[in-house]
Amino acid sequence: MFSRLASRQLAASRAASRTLASPSASWNRGMKVLAILYRGGEAAKQEPRLLGTVENELGLRSWLESQGHEFIVSDDKEGPNSVLSQHIKDAEVVITTPFHPGYLTKDLIDTAKNLKVCVTAGVGSDHVDLNAAVDRKIQVLEVTGSNVTSVAEHVVMTILLLVRNFVPAHEMIERGDWMVSDIARNAFDLEGKVVGTIGAGRIGYRVLERLMPFDTKEHLYYDYAALPQEAEKKVRARRVEDLKEMVSQCDVVTVNAPLHEGTKGLVNADLLKHFKKGAWLVNTARGAICDKDAVAAALKSGQLTGYGGDVWNVQPAPKDHVWRTMKNSLGAGNGMVPHYSGTTLDAQARYAAGTRSILENYFKGQAQNPANIIVGVGKYESKAYGQR
Repeated sequence: MFSRLASRQLAASRAASRTLASPSASWNRGMKVLAILYRGGEAAKQEPRLLGTVENELGLRSWLESQGHEFIVSDDKEGPNSVLSQHIKDAEVVITTPFHPGYLTKDLIDTAKNLKVCVTAGVGSDHVDLNAAVDRKIQVLEVTGSNVTSVAEHVVMTILLLVRNFVPAHEMIERGDWMVSDIARNAFDLEGKVVGTIGAGRIGYRVLERLMPFDTKEHLYYDYAALPQEAEKKVRARRVEDLKEMVSQCDVVTVNAPLHEGTKGLVNADLLKHFKKGAWLVNTARGAICDKDAVAAALKSGQLTGYGGDVWNVQPAPKDHVWRTMKNSLGAGNGMVPHYSGTTLDAQARYAAGTRSILENYFKGQAQNPANIIVGVGKYESKAYGQR
């Protein structure tokens, strides 16, 4: 079900990638490049390394315009009169990020008569209707690996803040209170706990690596493919082929899998019943992998002690989204933040550079890095979005 975008697939992808350079692409032919980014406001003006913003444009404008290309950048993406809807009609390349995405639906793609390439400045292309891209022979590429370390660190941080009951402790100090027992009654050590990951790819595996110094009891993983034995041994990981069986053994479950037809709503009310009572759940993958109402109910009932992450089923999340305010019975257990785990300043430098590299390859008709290819010309090139 899940992919680690692994090296074992690269040999096959490498051969396929030789066909991916568009025969019409040429470095000296001007084209329209449309980027749907997010508005960074004053922060982006003060910090030029916020490259994923409208203000800083992935650092691409001078280079693209020097090559004779038109570069349209906006955060206007909603409705038929939006910049996205109007300019996608004749754009050849569309760039967006997974943090504040422009959703490229089938209806929108059907209007894009010149579209040849969709680039995700980051990792995760579920905001693109991939089946529509296959049908239209539109390539979908992302900067694989650009933010895997950033996200893995965020996962470990979130696990710790939930297990140690950090958020309500800090809120107590802000209020001017000091009642240690109210915090300590719901605080635990990570040492000795069983941690399981749904998906053991680039991020999931790095999470397990980073948990090793905490002397956790055992690491379990659920993935469509087994890790090499040496890799399992390195992180003390044991594969469990039945997801319900895995979660029933875990004190902590972390979701590190792409969103596709096979994972949407995977963590639902039925699966949550099989969790060890009082477990913690962390999701930095995609919000729609977890049923938002089922998670909130499980937290309220005590089936979960905590839920945390930075991904939401709709982004930006509505102000009344239940994950903003949900709590356990002790008024704690919420570790939600906006989607920023994979967009640290370090990650932004990597995915901006990777986006430029993808564009350079396309303009010159050169093959792309196989690891970056989600959809090639008329076919899937990766199993990241399900077995096909």
